[in-house]
Amino acid sequence: MYAAATESLIKQAREIKEEELQRFCGRIFKLLHTKDVSGDTVDSLQRLNLIVSATKYARELPSDLVMKLQTLLRSSSCPEQLQVLTSSIIRESFPPSVHSLCSDLSHDSRTFSHVASVVLAQAGNKEDVMPLCHHLLKSLESRLSDGQISRHALPILSEMSTVYPEILTDDQVNLVSRKLVDWLRYASMQQGASMSSGGFFSGPRTRQPAPLTEVDGVVTGDFFTVLCLGQSYSEDQWMNMYTFSMIKSWLLTYDTGGTTNTESDDRSEVDSSVMSMVSATSSSSRLLPPKERLREKAFEYCQRLIEQSDRKALKKTDTELQKACIVESVSIMDIICGEDPSYVYRAFPCIKALYGRLNGDLAYARALLPIAQFYLNHSEIAAVDAEAVFCQLFSHCPAEQFNEPMLAFEFVQFCLLNASVLQDRVANYRQSFPNILKFLAWNSSGLIAEFVELLPSLIASDTAIELLHTILDLPCLAAALDLQQRSACYQASDRTAWDQQGAKVAACLDAFRQPFYRGLFLYILRPEAGTGDTIDRLKMLHEILADMAESPRVVRCAQVVPVLLHVYFNTFTQKADEKMMNQLLLVLLERSSLLYNIKTFNVEVQK
Repeated sequence: MYAAATESLIKQAREIKEEELQRFCGRIFKLLHTKDVSGDTVDSLQRLNLIVSATKYARELPSDLVMKLQTLLRSSSCPEQLQVLTSSIIRESFPPSVHSLCSDLSHDSRTFSHVASVVLAQAGNKEDVMPLCHHLLKSLESRLSDGQISRHALPILSEMSTVYPEILTDDQVNLVSRKLVDWLRYASMQQGASMSSGGFFSGPRTRQPAPLTEVDGVVTGDFFTVLCLGQSYSEDQWMNMYTFSMIKSWLLTYDTGGTTNTESDDRSEVDSSVMSMVSATSSSSRLLPPKERLREKAFEYCQRLIEQSDRKALKKTDTELQKACIVESVSIMDIICGEDPSYVYRAFPCIKALYGRLNGDLAYARALLPIAQFYLNHSEIAAVDAEAVFCQLFSHCPAEQFNEPMLAFEFVQFCLLNASVLQDRVANYRQSFPNILKFLAWNSSGLIAEFVELLPSLIASDTAIELLHTILDLPCLAAALDLQQRSACYQASDRTAWDQQGAKVAACLDAFRQPFYRGLFLYILRPEAGTGDTIDRLKMLHEILADMAESPRVVRCAQVVPVLLHVYFNTFTQKADEKMMNQLLLVLLERSSLLYNIKTFNVEVQK
């Protein structure tokens, strides 16, 4: 939600009349023709940016003002603050400026990136971005004097190829692939040159290049990656980092056609796999076609990153970078193995060792998801048992990290992406619904759409009735999770901290820690199905948790239950036989008067 003052400004921007807008644009046009850029000019451009951005439709600006803004945008001498504002205004305004901006593209890196952002935002088809594409490819082929435009070219090329994959010909794809290989694998091993002051009586001097280090401070001995650290970086090192950031989307876009060999397609799958393995492990990988060579070098790069991630980082920020690199590297290796199965046998020792290192470390819980995806996609080919991986994933992650919103979202996305495969091949997927629903109980408002789509995959004949009870008791689960979190944070002996939670919460915390009620909480917080459809003392649990009924988290969770019930009944009636329908009716009769007492909850559920 915006602050009240911000809301007021946005409302004014949306309600501005056309005549007033035209007068305001005329004033800005005059300001832009003065020699010096004043604070009034910047303020006026910022206000115009708010006006054109505040509505869903593009606002039409006077043609003379648009032309002046385009001139500023394309001027390398224009202050960057003005370029940022003009590019943002042109992106949101009408008429489009694609063709006029593409007529003479600048070689200045900063100017080019701002112009490209406008062109990509306003382009209606691939023909609109074709001049931009040709300019990008020329900049990649040549070594321009400023040496900077290639660095800015890669993110633009990545976005363009993702939106318009057919814009590049096979030859152009091969050209870019060759460039990516060089940047990815052959960056320099010395830090970039940096200037230092030579003292008061002498000019600046260039320091001797220092070696790069690993995250633990040891001098780097292998090829450069994004986990190699230095005070400054050379141009080819920057290109290495940009290349790694786009390699995943590039492989997904242009490596889906398999190898670029033109041999007959009727050779056996075994022969193909053997030949691919030989070519991939050969020391003469330079002889490989560009796509295969990029695949090979990207694979080696990811292996090196996973090795580097095992080092003890000296800084917390580098530890976070290691985690991100693990996630990205395993995902890239997964893509490569999907395109060429021979890589599976080279990848699994690395992935298994990585899993053995991260398993049980909650700090790396998010990294387990791409590892699980890799096992799901390739364990059958390599004849590797993946049961332990999924047992860890479904039993420990939701139970111990249900309160991590990013993990919750990525976990549910993983389940959605693989729902059909998980149902068929992972025995404990459906059995783990009590754990999976903990993510929803804690993050109900943010995950309701995902769980509406996911819920049908969790309904099985042997656990359907237990799942219904669990959905009805979802607010109780939210309350129990809240108490579990609070109990872990405050010791029973610290009554001051307990009392600060409020009298009602303190009473619930006392009940949560009493051995007499332990069985009730153990059941509602159970990790998997199969211990019984429900419990006999459910009414007692509702009474214990009565003081939590007004908790915002519990109330929000209660609001999603009717939505889930609609999905549940629609799916259940399609799968159930007569016996199951009879069981369902008995449960509905029993539970209609046995619900957690939350305002309007009972009425909504009974409807």
